[in-house]
Amino acid sequence: MVTCALNGVLTDPAKFNVPVTPDEMAEAAYGAYNEGASAVHIHFRDQREKKGHLPTWEPDVAARVTDAIKTRCPDIIINYTTGTIGDEGVFGGGDLGPVGGPVSCLEAGRPHMAAMNAGSLNYLRATSKGGKWAWPPMMFGNPVEKIQQMVDAMERLDIVPECECFDTGIVRSIKMFHQVGILKKPIHLSLVMGVASGMPAKTEWLPLLLDEIDDDVHWQVIAIGRQDEVWPLLRRASELGGNVRTGLEDTFYLPDGTRAETNAQLVAELVKVVRETGREPAR
Repeated sequence: MVTCALNGVLTDPAKFNVPVTPDEMAEAAYGAYNEGASAVHIHFRDQREKKGHLPTWEPDVAARVTDAIKTRCPDIIINYTTGTIGDEGVFGGGDLGPVGGPVSCLEAGRPHMAAMNAGSLNYLRATSKGGKWAWPPMMFGNPVEKIQQMVDAMERLDIVPECECFDTGIVRSIKMFHQVGILKKPIHLSLVMGVASGMPAKTEWLPLLLDEIDDDVHWQVIAIGRQDEVWPLLRRASELGGNVRTGLEDTFYLPDGTRAETNAQLVAELVKVVRETGREPAR
């Protein structure tokens, strides 16, 4: 299964060709599907804000984006973000808060899948020069209580959770979530690799991580970063039988180091990799 992450939470549309409006999202999804993606992972942007670089948790925006994608590309699987940082403002879920904001969008748009952020992470990055933080340190908070609330909402709405794991301890927690009844099988797990304060985007880590995952779990690699890390990792994931994701949320660069202009370009390159490993993108 090839997934395309169309736009991300903060990628600036003034600098990169990420879709913002419902029509732009639908066209990007259609382009990704035509190149071999069977699913799209989407974030919602403030439609009133001129540049479209800030997130929103307005249910109406989620519904309009989803309707546009379904109309343009009815066969594609739609996967929502639910990630919030802090308890206030647009990053914290808007007026309804870090659980209520995402759940209101799930209720309005009824996607097929949604990200279930499976643990907390200090979201950090330091600059290469000057020894300063690239942004103020943030806590990507996902305590068990919040995880339970998100899983309950997804179950009520018949939405498949995609368990996003940013670090090794979060990967290992998935078994415990199943043991205590929070998660039911089949489980869909994503290894998010390349975030500076999480798991590195290193191919040699994959077999070790897979040892911590039950054999009947559906797993995917989300590779974040430069082309020299991202593309070898995605190739290795395909070789080992996993699902794979690309898109302008994850990387800006094609395998040869040139900058991608569209999501469809990234998907086309990933499909080549998948086929070179002897597999065929799912439809």
